[in-house]
Amino acid sequence: MLLGDPRHRTEDIRAADPLGADGLLAAVPAMNADADVAALTVALRALVPDIDRAAQWSVGHALAAMRDLGILLGSLKRHGVQPLAAVPEALPVLELLGRRTDMVPRDTVHHYTTWNPTGPRRRSYTGHPTEARLQDAVRMVFPGLVAAVDDCGRVARLEPYDPGFATALDRVARHVRAMVDSIDLTVAQVSPEYFAVTLRPYFEEVEVDGRDYLGPAAAQVPLWLVDLTLWQCDRSDSAYEDFLAESVPYALPAWRAFHTRHQGGVSAVSKLSAAVSWEGADRLPPSLTASAEALGRVLRLLKTFRARHLGIARKAYSEETRLYEEGSGGAPVALLRSILDLTRENETMVRRATVQRRPAGAPVGPSAA
Repeated sequence: MLLGDPRHRTEDIRAADPLGADGLLAAVPAMNADADVAALTVALRALVPDIDRAAQWSVGHALAAMRDLGILLGSLKRHGVQPLAAVPEALPVLELLGRRTDMVPRDTVHHYTTWNPTGPRRRSYTGHPTEARLQDAVRMVFPGLVAAVDDCGRVARLEPYDPGFATALDRVARHVRAMVDSIDLTVAQVSPEYFAVTLRPYFEEVEVDGRDYLGPAAAQVPLWLVDLTLWQCDRSDSAYEDFLAESVPYALPAWRAFHTRHQGGVSAVSKLSAAVSWEGADRLPPSLTASAEALGRVLRLLKTFRARHLGIARKAYSEETRLYEEGSGGAPVALLRSILDLTRENETMVRRATVQRRPAGAPVGPSAA
């Protein structure tokens, strides 16, 4: 699905420095530590390129430029300044870069993590090792997510009787497990208090031409792409739908297209439930049993991820810690609870659909135990 997409030439994008920003951005953590709005404003103004020159850039260079301007956008807003009110000449450049890359006209989680250099060129708000650990924990999710979305597309094209249905779901499970590993790494290395108090203020919305755009927070990692074909496309609720309407624009172009293709389709859970209902009370073909077990495994992993994410969010947005009512992805903690409940309901439905069912030809009677 993403073969040949310049947005996945990550090493080239990380290496790019079309604004000549390396030296200036290395000083941003010190500017932020001093709340030096004047210096940050001068830095943003200094980096705004000539628009004719920017129009000639490749997609990769345009992504790198948005990454570097974005660090200053978030820094200024963290200190109470709307960046484009302070540096209005940046507006046409941000709009051009958004069009050139087919993304929103500010930086996203992809710019902040995947397309961010490592080592001494790392773009950072604070320069703190904990911020780098959070970036790396998010960064490690994306290869697995890319692969999981491809396999979810295969699941959407197959029926539960097809052996390939279970095989594709088993691959999705392996990819989702990497996301669970990532959130475990985050829990171990980034305290909720550090995120809530130190980093969260840098992910505030920025106004671009009268519209607010969210900051590049981990909440933009689109796990909803996996939900979509497994259960969400026909088993959602209005709160999740509203969240997706806000979140989809921040995704990569190919992922937005994936959402368009599959929203309103028939989910894996619905296809499995329909197939099981057509079978005899005690007889399931082995292929259908394998599909049910594989789907159940993926849903349990999604449930585990959601539960751990909810736990982190509750701590970060507790009354004692929180500076904001909503998460960095624009959703309240209650929505995370709702999505966890929906995931759990679908996992329970799959499990109950096959309880006390035996594959065709399985032994019956006392020996079956």
